[in-house]
Amino acid sequence: MSLATPGVDAEGRATRLPLSAKKGSDDEFGAEHMLVNIGPQHPATHGVLRLVLELEGETVIRCIPHIGYLHSGFEKLGEYRHYNQIVPLTDRTDYLSPMANNVCLALAAEKLMGVEITERCQVLRVIACEMSRIISHLVWLGTTGIDLGAFTPFLWSFYQRERIYNLQESWTGARLTTSLTRVGGMMADVPEGFEAGLRDFCRTFPHTLDEVDAMFTRNSIWCGRTQGVGVLSGEDAINYSLSGPMLRASGVSYDVRKDRPYLGYDTYDFDVPIGEHGDIYDRYRVRLEEMYQSNRILDQALDRLATLKGAPLNTADHRVILPPKGRAMSDMEAMIHHFKQVMEGVAAPVGEAYMGVENPKGELGYYFVSDGTAKPVRWRIRPPSFINLACLPKLCEGALLSDVIAINASIDIVMGEIDR
Repeated sequence: MSLATPGVDAEGRATRLPLSAKKGSDDEFGAEHMLVNIGPQHPATHGVLRLVLELEGETVIRCIPHIGYLHSGFEKLGEYRHYNQIVPLTDRTDYLSPMANNVCLALAAEKLMGVEITERCQVLRVIACEMSRIISHLVWLGTTGIDLGAFTPFLWSFYQRERIYNLQESWTGARLTTSLTRVGGMMADVPEGFEAGLRDFCRTFPHTLDEVDAMFTRNSIWCGRTQGVGVLSGEDAINYSLSGPMLRASGVSYDVRKDRPYLGYDTYDFDVPIGEHGDIYDRYRVRLEEMYQSNRILDQALDRLATLKGAPLNTADHRVILPPKGRAMSDMEAMIHHFKQVMEGVAAPVGEAYMGVENPKGELGYYFVSDGTAKPVRWRIRPPSFINLACLPKLCEGALLSDVIAINASIDIVMGEIDR
């Protein structure tokens, strides 16, 4: 009978390894390859992500991401809530761009219910989405700079991010948990002074982007750490179902705003930046250029908003919109309608609907199945971070250990979307 500890042979060497160190090549130290854990506490993993690496010297032989530590269960929680009550859950899935997530949820529910929204509501949602894109890309830019040893752009990007957060807070009352949209409209109109503040941001923000461009784009250290590293071809990017900057950096021209327009994006003048080599450098260039383009869209949206002063914000469809507060307080019928809608929710017809939008990290999709009640019988999310992360092992294999941090940063994941 063997007296060895389970998992250890009679000579004290491990018999089971999570990643196979070379069998038959054991030396006196146990194995030729080394196993290294990165995370989940390491700041460069950007959340609760653990990477198990099998190394030969400093070269990565294999990489296995371990995910699923948040245990939030957003999709199951949504099946026990009315459509408007699901909006706060979407704040948490991508907490770096909550307003864009709110917009996608509302669009999916409206598609399911056949609700048309007003032009002013469309413009405000475009503003919310593009503000979110800039916020998310700024966080990516600052933290990636730190991952690669550059601290100054972190200060620049987080200063600009703070300016947008102040505007976002004045509009929604919150910095992260915005819960901005409602089925058929918005939680609130923009406050006084918001348009002037956003206009000032649009006027001055490109100067910061120019500074980042001057510091990074031709910097020999930055180019050395990013060019030719973590390369993914366009064909591979498509096969991995990547989207957003990850896909476009590999030379594939696909942007939901252009290819399947929503919220009138086809009427805005903006370009979709495309990379050539699919490496970390191209992902940086694509995101940097996307911030310039979002700034252009915000400028145009503010012009349109000025022409829509006094226009209705919410749809006139009384199935989904609460009656005005004044009427609810003075009219019995309106009060009953208000009460029933809050307590019973808005019933959707039997059917299903999918709505995909171009979020900062890629295509975000919400899929609803309705059985005719006020709660979805099924709710599924297509989270871009979860899908984009799938290519991480391929990008890391053959790279140096020091490149893993840069490659992981270039994917721009947020763990709320990866929670399964």
